[in-house]
Amino acid sequence: MRSITVRWVSSAVEIPEDLWSASFPPPLEGGWWYRALDQGRLEDQFRVAYGLLEQGTRPIGIAPTFLMDVPIDLVAPPTVAAALRLGGRLLPRLRYQRTLFVGSPCSDEGSVGLIPPEPLGSVLGVVQQALEERARDLDAPMIVWKDFPDETRADFDHLAAALGLFPVVSFPGTRIRLAGASFDDYVAALIPSKRHRLRRNLRRGKEARPLVNSIVTHPPESVLREIFALFWQTYERGKTKFERLTPEFFAAIATEPPAHFALLREPTTGRLAAFMLLFLVGRRVINKFIGIDYELGREGRLYFQLWEQAVRWARAAGATEIQSGQTGYRMKLDLGHELVPLTNYCKHRSRLVHHLFAAVASRINWASLDDDLRPNGQ
Repeated sequence: MRSITVRWVSSAVEIPEDLWSASFPPPLEGGWWYRALDQGRLEDQFRVAYGLLEQGTRPIGIAPTFLMDVPIDLVAPPTVAAALRLGGRLLPRLRYQRTLFVGSPCSDEGSVGLIPPEPLGSVLGVVQQALEERARDLDAPMIVWKDFPDETRADFDHLAAALGLFPVVSFPGTRIRLAGASFDDYVAALIPSKRHRLRRNLRRGKEARPLVNSIVTHPPESVLREIFALFWQTYERGKTKFERLTPEFFAAIATEPPAHFALLREPTTGRLAAFMLLFLVGRRVINKFIGIDYELGREGRLYFQLWEQAVRWARAAGATEIQSGQTGYRMKLDLGHELVPLTNYCKHRSRLVHHLFAAVASRINWASLDDDLRPNGQ
């Protein structure tokens, strides 16, 4: 059997669409997602590249990667983050780590796309060795396999033992499996306390601010400007900031068939009050980004009205689950989401720094990453 090799390309459009479709089938975000990232003018935040996995001349998969200068205190426990912020005033490099990631900067779960029946375990070592060579060329001392789910744990445990990686608990994903065939069925399946809160919030929100809802695809430039303004307002208020999206990204993603925008407007003025960007990928809906007009006040319970619209549309589209991202946990848990464990697997070129980071990583848990994930009463 011919050995597996990795060849690097810098753009998603350099990869044939049939390879994207075969290696990233639904419900994974495929070539359409990475094309939008490439066109999104996000180079000041990260640089995307793709490892083409080949066996001889036959392509067998794709390993998406991105290069980023990561703020260390984004994932460090509070006491460690405070020390890094203090030290970073004197030596800014302490606060940032140039890192080569495997995965997508904006996806809930990391994926290496492989054409079936190629197993993940057969390629991890080859990709890791290619990453180490590329990381040296890019002056990136840190390598991270980003946000891989529990079903890949056995393969990554083997990789870690063989090539010296350490695991780090990541922000969990959120997912809800839709019961029944309607929004009312979903509500009925919630536990009584959550069901009561959702109904109360919807009732009060609609009484205070009744809105007109719609689901649109391929919105025109004027609507995209409204959407981006609300995204930016919400981004500015966020506790944990990941990617900083651009108008160019929204323009690019709006052209892709999986993208649907849930919109809420004031009935008299037509003013956009809120949006939610939804992807329909097979039987999964991915709730990716939202924007809310906070000038309209909290009385409209806009998130709950958006959520009702998303669930009704998802069930009508035949979806059986909604994936809702890695922030805003308190609200999502109240709506019935479950937490999906995700793990980063890391290696630093310096043995000393590697052991230091591994020691810090051993202290990271969900509660240290987000207060909303602390057990009740702590």
